[in-house]
Order: sequence, then structure tokens, then C-alpha cells
Amino acid sequence: MTFRDKLTDGLYGAGWSGVRKLPEPVAEALGRKIADVVWKRRGKSVLRLESNLARVVPQAGPERLRELSRAGMRSYMRYWMESFRLPAWTPERIREGVVIEGEHHLREALDAGRGAVVALPHLANWDLAGAWVTSCVGVPFTTVAERLKPETLYDRFVAYRESLGMEVLPHSGGAAFGTLARRLRAGGLVCLVADRDLSSSGIEVDFFGATARMPAGPALLAQQTGARLLPVNLWYDGSVMRGVIHPPVEVPETGTRREKTAVVTQATADAFAAGIAAHPEDWHMLQRLWTDDLDAPEGAAGTTGTAGPAGTSGPAGTSGPAGTTGSAGTTGTTGPVGPGQASEASGVAGA
Repeated sequence: MTFRDKLTDGLYGAGWSGVRKLPEPVAEALGRKIADVVWKRRGKSVLRLESNLARVVPQAGPERLRELSRAGMRSYMRYWMESFRLPAWTPERIREGVVIEGEHHLREALDAGRGAVVALPHLANWDLAGAWVTSCVGVPFTTVAERLKPETLYDRFVAYRESLGMEVLPHSGGAAFGTLARRLRAGGLVCLVADRDLSSSGIEVDFFGATARMPAGPALLAQQTGARLLPVNLWYDGSVMRGVIHPPVEVPETGTRREKTAVVTQATADAFAAGIAAHPEDWHMLQRLWTDDLDAPEGAAGTTGTAGPAGTSGPAGTSGPAGTTGSAGTTGTTGPVGPGQASEASGVAGA
């Protein structure tokens, strides 16, 4: 293990062991302080966030974009502080802190016995939403995590999510997809963060007026298993995290598999866009997303890899606590390190 790997693993370990012991107001203040320090440095991650937000809020001028990016970094660090403390939260604390509309869509999908795929973007705290599903709805679920370096850090994130009631699969070729399909055919729940995919197998969608690629996994799983695909959006509202579970995305009755996948993925992207446009400050997308940005020279603002909890780089190619970008773009995964990293299936909806 390199020195950088040891440092990264140590910082995350200190977060889980130290931050979770702090009084909640102290942890919140610490998160805001770290966010403001990172924001003032105007590093690549902050500049990439502003560039992404400029597409979401095209009418915003430079001053407004700076305000949004500062609020975005504070939201991002809130995610981290909550995630470090989440294993110690009681079901009562989770219930008090999460308000979700449209829960009946999830229950109806599961009651139908054909399973449900919950797909969500990097909004607010998908890990907290996942904890809400397992502790308040009372339903376990399966998600996927990209294998990250160092391996010890990957193990930390797997243990963390398993402690919240999630089944975490490693993203390795088609093996994860097959297991997810089996879980769905048994009537289970699969949750994937699915607003970013950099692989050649991703599906191109129109996203805020430009082309982006998103994982095909949620749409393919819905087609192959008959599970209902439910987009979810999350946002912070004061001390509470709110969310909405949208009605199921309909799979077209006609067309090739790829044509159906494209239609379903676009509909999911449209649902994501509505939530992101309404709450841009809670969208933790600190990496390149749109295809024309991917073609920009390496070294331009916002190269891959986003800041970790204390403004450090996330583990190789990852982005942050949950939600990295799925490697072959087949499923999307739940990334173990920071919104926007290498795995996009996080859970609960990602969370």
C-alpha cells in the first residue's frame, strides 16, 4: 500500500471513528467549516461543480454560480458528516430526519412480487435514504460498489453499508448484473445511483439540453425481470432530508432491446433533471458528466476524481461516499467514496 493509500484510508477511518462521537451540532459546524475552506481554494472539483451547475441553471451569472457552488460544497460535506455518524443513528433518529413522498409506489411494486429497481442521482444523502428503507420501511435491498484502492477502504465502505442493512455486491463484469436480476425475480429491491456513466456501454440521453451518458443497468433490469423502475429524488430542507419516489417508468411494448433501454433511460434522466433543477445545491456532481466535457483536454477544470471528506482526493478514480461511477456502465453502483466517484449504485435509492 502506498503512502497516499494509507493516508486516504486513515482519513476515512478517522472520520468514522471520530466524527460519529461528536455532538451533532459540532459535527455540522465542522462540516460547514471544511466545506468553506475547500470552496475558497477554488480547486478543480469546485470549478467542475460550478461548470456542471452552469448547465443546470443557465441563467445564473458568476456570482450566483459561486453562491450555488458554496452551498453545494456545504451540502456535500453534510453528506459526509451524516454518513460518518449514520451507523450510530437509531431508527427513531432516521425517521425524524427523513420525509419521503410517494412511498406507496415502492410498497405497491414490492407487493406485486416482481421486485423494484430504485434509481437516483447524486442528490443529498442516498446512504441516509437507504437507512430509511431498511429501518423504517423494513425492506433490505441490494446494491453494487466499485472495487476501489486501497482495498482496505473498499472493505470499510462495504462494512459500513452492510451495517445499514444493505447487501453490497462488487462490480465485476456481468456477475453483479446476474445477481441483481435474481434478487428482483425473487421479489426483492435493488437500489442504484444512476446519473453518471463514463463507459462506452452507457446510454446517451438529453440532459439539460446536452448529451450525457447514463448506465443502462436500471432499464435493462426492468426489461429482463419485469421489476418496476422507480426514479427517486432527494434534497435537504433545513434539518430534514426530503425525497420523492416517482411513479414507475413504463417500458415500451415495442422496439428492440436497445431502443427500449434508450426510452426508459431517457425517462429516468428526465425525472432526475426535474429534481436537480429544483435543488441544484444538493447535486453532488463534482466530476465530468456531459460528453463534450469528457472530450476536453486532461487538466481542464474538473478532471475525474473528486475531493474526499477533508478536501483530499478520493481514492483512485472515485468520487466520494457513495456513488461512484459504474465501470462497464451496466448497472451503476453505489460508490464508496464520495458522491461522484467511481461507483454508481449506491443505494436507496442509491443510498
